[in-house]
Amino acid sequence: MNVSVLALIEKDLPKMSKSQRRIAQYIKENCINAAFMTATKLAQAAGVSESTVIRFATELGFAGYPELQDAVRATVKRKLTSVQRIKLGDERISGDILGTVIANDTENLRQTLAEVDRAAFASAVNGIVKASHVYIIGVRSSSALASFLYFYFDVILENVTLVRASSGEEVFEELLRLGENDVVLGISFPRYSKRTVDAMDFAKKRKATVIALTDSMESPVAENADCVLIAKNDMASVVDSLVAPLSMINALIVGVCQEKKDDAARAYSLLEGIWDEYNTYDKRI
Repeated sequence: MNVSVLALIEKDLPKMSKSQRRIAQYIKENCINAAFMTATKLAQAAGVSESTVIRFATELGFAGYPELQDAVRATVKRKLTSVQRIKLGDERISGDILGTVIANDTENLRQTLAEVDRAAFASAVNGIVKASHVYIIGVRSSSALASFLYFYFDVILENVTLVRASSGEEVFEELLRLGENDVVLGISFPRYSKRTVDAMDFAKKRKATVIALTDSMESPVAENADCVLIAKNDMASVVDSLVAPLSMINALIVGVCQEKKDDAARAYSLLEGIWDEYNTYDKRI
């Protein structure tokens, strides 16, 4: 569903029943809280029955309440400031911080695996393997993911660039020679980086293959992508959960390595010799 859930609610408001309007009003005014409420808790907060909440979701066009909740969460994640994330974390995290965070990361992995588009993943691997040049861009918290991906791709593939631009203008300078036989892989999660969104738009105009790694098909980096890889990153507090995105990146690296195994084997064989010669790794164990 490409329409914002709040816009959808506003559009359908005139034809809603009195009870449904209570739910709609509560979600509009308490979007952050509603995003993390069960159907039972939302019903209690809005003063209606749980069955009314479930009907509300289906009549808006969702398969059920969980799908409505995902849409509300997607809306919330795009708008939350760091201060709001901290406040939300205080409300969601119990005394067991470690257990809560790991459970949250585990759920992100579970949802990612359950909803992954395997055809899109295969298409991404194929596009990367066949590309003349691969450009990787990810800024702010996504820069760690981009750097990790580049670390391995730089060994496996011949032509890879990590776009390290500190300004919008520098992004376009690094993509200056981008052509239709190249791939741009953009990584961005809420709040989405405008620099990455602009790079994806530029790549599309240059007719390059565009691959997005993001959290939702509604993400602005998905708009111009030929292939979208979805990884859940529901956060527990101010810190973005990068566990599922990193797992998707691990799978991409393995997939590309499998397709380029002879090249990878030769490259790593040379590197092992270099590492031994220059004592790169501690040999005491």
